[in-house]
Formats: sequence, C-alpha cells, structure tokens
Amino acid sequence: MTGPRLILGIETSCDETAAAVVERGRHVLSNVVAAQHDLHAEYRGVVPEIASRAHAERILPVVRAALDAANVSLGDINAVAVGNRPGLIGSLLVGVAAAKALAYTLGVPVIGVDHVHAHLIAGLIGPPGAVPAPCAFPALGLVVSGGHTSLYRCESILNATRIGATIDDAVGEAYDKVAAILALPFPGGPSLDKLARTGVALGEQRGGFPLARIAPGSLDFSFSGLKTAAIYAYRGVPETQRTREKKLARGDAPGPTMPAADVAATFQLAAVASVMLKLQRALEQHPDCRTVLVGGGVSANSLLRERLLVLAADQRLDVRLPRMEYCVDNAAMIAALAHDLLESRDGAGDDLTMTAIPTTAF
Repeated sequence: MTGPRLILGIETSCDETAAAVVERGRHVLSNVVAAQHDLHAEYRGVVPEIASRAHAERILPVVRAALDAANVSLGDINAVAVGNRPGLIGSLLVGVAAAKALAYTLGVPVIGVDHVHAHLIAGLIGPPGAVPAPCAFPALGLVVSGGHTSLYRCESILNATRIGATIDDAVGEAYDKVAAILALPFPGGPSLDKLARTGVALGEQRGGFPLARIAPGSLDFSFSGLKTAAIYAYRGVPETQRTREKKLARGDAPGPTMPAADVAATFQLAAVASVMLKLQRALEQHPDCRTVLVGGGVSANSLLRERLLVLAADQRLDVRLPRMEYCVDNAAMIAALAHDLLESRDGAGDDLTMTAIPTTAF
C-alpha cells in the first residue's frame, strides 16, 4: 500500500475516548480505549454532557498513551484521522478539535471519517503486529450497534451502498432497553448476553417473541415490537383499571411473568434470528457477494458470532468478524479507513473547516 505510513486515529463519537497508531493502514501499533461505563451506570445510558466533559479530560492522556504504546512520537505521525460523524455532537467536537489542532501543529493532513463506515473495515485489521489477508469484493457489510443496524453492498471498502436499515430501534438500543427493564448492570448488551446463557430460549414457533419480517424481500430491520414483547413477557400486558377490577371480582390471580433469564434468552434468540434473516435475504439477492464484513458493538454478542460462523461454514463464505477490541468504537478502525481514503485522494486530507456532524448519510 501507498499513502501515509503512520496515522494517528482519534475516536470520541459516544462514550469511548480512543486513540490508535496504525501503520500502512492495517498494521496496528497501538489501540487505546478509555471507557466511561462507571460515569453513566446510574443513568443506565450515556448522558451527552457527562460524556463530552470526560472526553475533554481524557483525550490528551489517551493520545499520549497510544503514542507511547506504539513507541513513536508526534513527530513520526504522517496524518491524523478522526471520527467526525455520526454521534453525540459534544463528544464529536472534542475529538475533532484535538485532531485539527494536532494536524495543524504537525503540518500533516487531517481527515474526517464516518465511524459507521469504519466499522466495516474493523474485520480487516488484525492484532498488533499482524496484517490479515485481504478479502474479495463485492461484499456485504453488516453494522450492528447501539445506534445503527444496517446492511451494505460494498464494491470496495470505500464504495458501499446501503441496502437495508432499521426503521425504528437499532438492535443494540433494543438490547440496552430490555436490559434496563430487567435491571441488569450497565452496559446492558453484554449483561443481557451473559444472563441469556442461563435461561431457556423459546423460538418463534414455540411461544417465543416475533420476528419483524416487514415485507417479502425487505432488507430493513425493526426491533421495537421485539422490545415490547420482551417487556410484556416480563411485566405482563398492561390492563385498564376496569379490567383489573373485573379480574379481582372474579378472584383471578395475576398472570405469571417469564423469569428474567428466560426473557433474556428468548429476546436474544429473536434478535439474532432477525439479523440473520435479513442477512440471508441479502445473500440471496446479491449472490455474487461471497464476503461478509461485520462490525459494531453487537458483533461482540456470543450468539450472533456463533450463528455467523455457522453461516460461513454452511455457505462457504468469507465472514470477517472483528476482534473483540475492534467491536466497540475504536480509533484503529478510524485510522485504517482514513489510510484508504487518503490513498484514494493522493494524500489530500480535509481542510480545517472540517467539523463534527451528528448525523450521517452513510
């Protein structure tokens, strides 16, 4: 590969303050992530103001830690990349300001990166010191996270077209909301995954939760109905005062609710089945795609990873699952995608008017 040799990546789109140094686009020299779970736990969700203040406090120590771990200095850096979209605007602004200041001071290009797009490259970067084999294109891309659930057709890593997306909740958002209902520790997704392994999962045909198919051939997702089914299974179906009074007059006891572990297991089975259903449809509609690029926080889910590996074996697909450290928002994927972007632009970065964008069209 040509392009900048060493890229410093910065990522602050939500509640992870991250910095990484990547060589030649795929060789990760360091990848430092400072999470904020302890700051947001009592709220069972990310509080934007708290997140942005924590980023401001941590950004310079995290950048220094990434440089130290890579055994390089700022003077060795050839470009600075930053996730500038989408995300929490206050959080994004911290990373963008730091990246532009560093690039201006060093006299090197700065480039803004869509962090959802960067999730697609996460499975193409290996552990520190290793460079995975390249994959074949065209490919299908699957991003599953707390804010996004989308399918893409990728002619190359830079040329991707969205072919499906959630029409309501993202799958990770549904995980977090159901976890909150079950009073599980924050962050909810990993806690629900852990609890689900101890419960009994009911399939759709055995009284489990419904899958949103939307329409024949649709590649869009929906998880709001699944979330509601889980809440009703655990808390019971809401009743009017009149209905409750009639039941009490008849001496009817309250209906039983599903145990928390069974709710978690049944919810997870349906959520993963929904993702796999739409991915299978996409493979049928795009038979020339024999590679599947997977990214996003929910790609760390144990059942989803298991089902994706089974799919790869059954259909002889090249499924690129990211390493666990690259599932969450991280700066290694930002730097990796930035390398390819800079290479395609003959090394030209963005000008210093580049700013944070809370939404994305990717």
